[in-house]
Amino acid sequence: EVQLVESGGGLVQAGGSLRLSCAASGFSFGDYAIDWFRQAPGKEREGVSCISISDGFTDYSKSVQGRFTISADNVKNTVYLQMNSLKPEDTAVYYCAVESGSYCGGKLEVWGQGTLVTVSS
Repeated sequence: EVQLVESGGGLVQAGGSLRLSCAASGFSFGDYAIDWFRQAPGKEREGVSCISISDGFTDYSKSVQGRFTISADNVKNTVYLQMNSLKPEDTAVYYCAVESGSYCGGKLEVWGQGTLVTVSS
């Protein structure tokens, strides 16, 4: 069974940092791309970042470019999202999702349950 489990969310002050983790199981980790999305209350889901595990390609939304860093640990089958210089507008539930193929931009197949990030001003 394919599973994604997020962790690392919490309450942080503006300007602070958090690192989210997405632990993956049930599939060949190195063969797929994994994304981070977020959804704030009353807003649509927003793509944040993506990593192609096989070649290390990464992509970011304009709203987080330069502040967030996505990375992967092939031994732990875990994708991380390092979030620095957090802003109140980063407050959201953050989800990871595995795509149907190796490259970013494909169909999203399985989602985690999400982890809440709250940034206070």
